[in-house]
Amino acid sequence: MAFLKFRKTDVERPAPVQPELPEFIKGFSIEVMPRTAAKIESFAGLLPQGTRVYIAHLEGTPIEDMVGTAKRIAGEGFEVMPHFPARIIKDRATLEGWIARYQGEAGVDQALVLAGGIGAPAGDFDNSMELLESGCFDRAGFKRLHVAGHPEGNRDIDPGGGDAAVSEALRWKQAFSERTDAEMAITTQFCFEAGPVIAWATGLRAAGIDLPVHIGVAGPAKLQTLIKFAIACGVGPSLSVLQKRAMDVTKLLTPYEPIDFVSELAAHRAAHPDFAITHLHLFPLGGITASADWARVHGAAETAATASAL
Repeated sequence: MAFLKFRKTDVERPAPVQPELPEFIKGFSIEVMPRTAAKIESFAGLLPQGTRVYIAHLEGTPIEDMVGTAKRIAGEGFEVMPHFPARIIKDRATLEGWIARYQGEAGVDQALVLAGGIGAPAGDFDNSMELLESGCFDRAGFKRLHVAGHPEGNRDIDPGGGDAAVSEALRWKQAFSERTDAEMAITTQFCFEAGPVIAWATGLRAAGIDLPVHIGVAGPAKLQTLIKFAIACGVGPSLSVLQKRAMDVTKLLTPYEPIDFVSELAAHRAAHPDFAITHLHLFPLGGITASADWARVHGAAETAATASAL
């Protein structure tokens, strides 16, 4: 009989900051890459059973590594959602081949469909809408399709600032959701300031976009690490939250935790049950273990390994 290993955070649970927090964190998802996933001995020892695990597909990552990671994580009992970045997919045959491999080798039936963070397309596809229009996911019977959201805009899409092109793309995706059998949702870039995010999400409903939003949240990490990733990923005005924190010497060496950001969102959702944001999506910039521990301490369910032992 195998004995479970428990970290300190498994047994010491501080009281949540507010009663709405555990319910809001419950059902979170998390993002990994093949190289970061390879460092985790057991996802069942870290994540609640059924957690959705996104697998980011960076340019240059072999599809074999992506599929192998998906197979391993799915084999531990988790829902797997690989990225399909349009600009690194050469052509329709490549897209169909990826879908077939994910399905056949890992049982995958869901995807995050996005443009990808490179300047020029490597082949026939330029954006997520072209991937969706191809019909490949529908024909393969994918049950869930997520698309990207940008609460602070995206200069790759709107080079001059503003949100005209981003908003038009979301309207297209809303219309697409109404003619597909797949469940759809918006998964966003990570942000650090709740007020603008709340305003953005409220504006979606006013614009007739009713897709649920899974808000991107940066997990616990060193401040310098977060600033580096935020700049690289094009995080907008809320980057100032980190910059202000960096000016406070007493906080500079203290790891950032997203508790204030998430608490504000949780309180707003509790007061407005029709709020567009329904789930958290964790970007584990300070490590997968640190993010998983943070979610569990603040209210997520027990890990899959713990639950199976009860």
